[in-house]
Amino acid sequence: MLRTEDLEAFLAIVEQGSQTAAARSLGRSLQSVSRSLAAVERAVGVPLVRRTTRRSAPTEAGLAFFRRLKPALAEIAEASLDAARLQAEPSGLLRIGAPALFAPAHIVPAICDFMARYPRVEIELKASDRPPDLLEERLDVAVRIRELPDSRLRARKLGELRVVVFGAKSYFAAHGRPERPDDLTRHDCVLRLAEGEAETWPFHIGGRRRAVRVQGRFRTDSTAAIHEAVARGRGIGRTPLWQIRDLVDQGVVEIVLEEFEAARLPVHAVWQPTRMPLAKTRLFVDLLAARLREARL
Repeated sequence: MLRTEDLEAFLAIVEQGSQTAAARSLGRSLQSVSRSLAAVERAVGVPLVRRTTRRSAPTEAGLAFFRRLKPALAEIAEASLDAARLQAEPSGLLRIGAPALFAPAHIVPAICDFMARYPRVEIELKASDRPPDLLEERLDVAVRIRELPDSRLRARKLGELRVVVFGAKSYFAAHGRPERPDDLTRHDCVLRLAEGEAETWPFHIGGRRRAVRVQGRFRTDSTAAIHEAVARGRGIGRTPLWQIRDLVDQGVVEIVLEEFEAARLPVHAVWQPTRMPLAKTRLFVDLLAARLREARL
């Protein structure tokens, strides 16, 4: 009878493109992965993978088997996790990665709720704006903002972030309010520092996405510095709404160009595709998703 780990090895070989890469993603030896592939092929009775010195590509039969196997194995994993969730209280270490500013505002409150519910769980949080390498950093789950460039990761969408253009009343009183995105070319904007690159801001104009080039005398790599400079009337800024919600509620800054706002930024929880998420990971993602649904993002 085929073992789950043998089937997982086959899936990883097809997804990663080589046995070496599959072994690395699974945290197993190359010899172990090769034995698993041989076991699957013996059980199925046909060659499933063409091997070369550098790559492993599925045969026609292998691709058909992969397409049927992947969702079936995922269902088995889901069923096992649901059963385990009913039988045992989550325990042990949960490693989480999240963006630096988003972490204290939204991830830490969820972590505190989670640890209060499950006292046998320990949590390590790595907060960084650099996209984490889940395998290298041994993360169970990570929160990513923006579209996912790596489709190999398994993901669950948690919510969306509205991004707004904003300015202080004092600035608008002195320089006027932009009525259309192109008006920004005549305004002083507070810019995010990027070496040798002109900054463009995306908008939704006439049913299409269009980038407008902006300029300004002050640029910085600090999000907090951008917010402070805009609040002091230094110029117009652009940022996720949740980061300046207090400034808006207090009347310190105002949002402009709302009807032209670009598509919202998705927030995802991601984990490794070849690893079954532990019950504590699933439960934490469930809790975080519920909290973000209620948040003013």
